[in-house]
Amino acid sequence: MPRGDYGYDAPYALTFFGVAGAVTGTLAAIAWSAPVTFASVLFLAQAASFFHTTRRGKFLEWERILDRLQFRGDEKVLDIGCGRGAVLIAVARRLTTGRVNGVDIWNRMDQSGNAQEVTLRNALVEGVRDRVHIETADMRALPFADGTFDLVVSSLAIHNIRSNADRKQAITEAYRVLKPGGRIVIADIRATRLYAETLRTLGASTIERHRLGWRFWWGNPIAATTLLRARRIS
Repeated sequence: MPRGDYGYDAPYALTFFGVAGAVTGTLAAIAWSAPVTFASVLFLAQAASFFHTTRRGKFLEWERILDRLQFRGDEKVLDIGCGRGAVLIAVARRLTTGRVNGVDIWNRMDQSGNAQEVTLRNALVEGVRDRVHIETADMRALPFADGTFDLVVSSLAIHNIRSNADRKQAITEAYRVLKPGGRIVIADIRATRLYAETLRTLGASTIERHRLGWRFWWGNPIAATTLLRARRIS
């Protein structure tokens, strides 16, 4: 099946690792310095890890995450901060009569080439356009009624909100639009403890939080991705 083009997450970070590795590598070759050589290897290793995660690793991890959700096929799903549609389209492939909505503000600092028309083109290329609906919306004020969705997902988006108060508001909104019995699944690199605490305060059940493996590292294990899962019971 043809694949869409999903760009690069945080392209400035990948560029920094690559340029720093090249510069320190050049300096090491000139000066024959062991510490500078070590720095070069470290930067290049982080660039390689970051590149793998953004181009392949995160897709493999999300396939595994979504497989475990055991879709019926008729679910209504929301992807918060959908970007160019990596998770959105992976969900859509698992639906038959269901539908997945994606919302984003299309910030290109967070993802290269991020644009609504790119996401729709990816959905068309991958044969799921009829199951996808996209709109521009702030995750802190979702344009959906209470209890609309069976599942809410988000990948590496909520941490881009700067304040913890606004992050809590985004989690509150995600929980609001969930149906009773609905599930929320979030993969993020920061603030997942805050997300879990917010969901607990809202009354969520079966809250689980754990770090994902090396395929979802953003350069090193310190920048690993954490997965959060919870369910709305009422």
